[in-house]
Amino acid sequence: MFQGLFAFGHSLASFLTPGSILLVLASALVGVVIGALPGLTATMGVALMTTLTIKLPSSQALLVLICTYVGAIYGGSRSAILLNIPGTPASAASCLDGYALARQGMAGKAMGIATSGSVLGTLIGMLALALFTPVLGEFALRFGAYEFFWLAVFGVIVSATLTGGDPLKGWIAGIAGLFIATIGQDGIHAYERFNFGNRDLAGGISLVPALVGAFGFAEILVAMQEKRPPVKVSALDSVIPRIADVVRYWRTIVRSGLIGTFMGIVPGVGEDVAAWSSYAAAKRASKEKEQFGKGSVEGLMAAETGDNACVPGAIIPVLTLQVPGSAPAAVLMAAMLIHGVKPGPMIMVESPQFVYDVVAMMMLATIGIFIYGLTLTKLLVQVLRVPTTIIMPMLLVLCTIGTYALASRLFDVWVMVAFGLIGFLMRRFGYPVAPMVLGIVLGDLLEKNFRRGLVLSDGDLSPFFTRPISGTLFALIALVMILRLPRVRRLFTRRPAAGPA
Repeated sequence: MFQGLFAFGHSLASFLTPGSILLVLASALVGVVIGALPGLTATMGVALMTTLTIKLPSSQALLVLICTYVGAIYGGSRSAILLNIPGTPASAASCLDGYALARQGMAGKAMGIATSGSVLGTLIGMLALALFTPVLGEFALRFGAYEFFWLAVFGVIVSATLTGGDPLKGWIAGIAGLFIATIGQDGIHAYERFNFGNRDLAGGISLVPALVGAFGFAEILVAMQEKRPPVKVSALDSVIPRIADVVRYWRTIVRSGLIGTFMGIVPGVGEDVAAWSSYAAAKRASKEKEQFGKGSVEGLMAAETGDNACVPGAIIPVLTLQVPGSAPAAVLMAAMLIHGVKPGPMIMVESPQFVYDVVAMMMLATIGIFIYGLTLTKLLVQVLRVPTTIIMPMLLVLCTIGTYALASRLFDVWVMVAFGLIGFLMRRFGYPVAPMVLGIVLGDLLEKNFRRGLVLSDGDLSPFFTRPISGTLFALIALVMILRLPRVRRLFTRRPAAGPA
């Protein structure tokens, strides 16, 4: 324990430089603004910032991305409380009681509650990140090629839970991402595949242009189609949280923090599910059930604590298993790979200090959102006045410049545009984009370990099913798929027939 505290202190001290502090404040501010703007997501924000941090050292680049991630999840509560419009999907649950409090003339109080819940939720998740990552990393050392293959498959399969609708569409999108990952040279013999004679495609599809296109350019096209009206901003009262509210609902905060962290660890669930699960649990345990949905402080506290605790929770499987816990975590994992950081079971052997670097980054990001929550809320919400017709062209320029700056190739810009169109069409027809992104990220892991497993077993498939851990993962995947089938779900939700009168 003392060794871990010493490592954390060393990591925190390494970031307490004027340059790093400036990056924390700037990137947390960008994240809050992105989260506050309806239609812009944390995933899009992390993807855009990835392109702008290519030239930075890996530690500073990841510091910027984590602060943007945390800031965006927190910033979504601003528009949820003021406008009843969730800035990000994660803040949808905050609309129920946050907007009700604002309509009662307590917008500032609601802002303070959201700030305190977000800070405490992130701290609870950060504690879990520091405690469980080394333990899970040691367990993951038992994983071989067979187990990593099923982990990649598991990440794609559970991505259907990101859809909130038809799981089949989520699986189709995830498998499409796996196919996209096979374009270019294979990872073992460098044999060119599916490039159709195009030399640019021989190197494969770069992660960043695909991510920026699928989330950034696609959002721009959606906003152009919907022609979103300008929003109105109401006046605020005091935004300083009351300590009495925090002390009164400490059980709700701890419960929501633990639920949010667990939801983050489960691959593919995401911050929105963590918020709703925390909100539902708080309502079941509350003595003020009738207040929920009408301006409940406890309900708003539960939602904000849950979705922010999910952020460090989602990073735990990224670091230990190389499986992202949410869509923004998938982009963050791609950024780690781009910057030369190799997450996975060997991270506690090759670079154990990096885990505590991430914990320190999370701590600084939490301090950043706390400062902005107390001092700049009244100013930041004025960004909501900016019309979409001004914001979207600016985002298009950032998408294009950031993508081109990655390798100075015009081909990457066309990849960004192509994936933007694909993402736009997927949204139109109800197909989720996040599973496709997970498929692209996990495709290399899946293919390499499948082929390595076949080489080790001399072409025998049985070790994929007979080894203890791989067999358990296979059974878990089969169970998830069976339970997601419509006919099976109807069996569990069917109500018993009424008996005779």
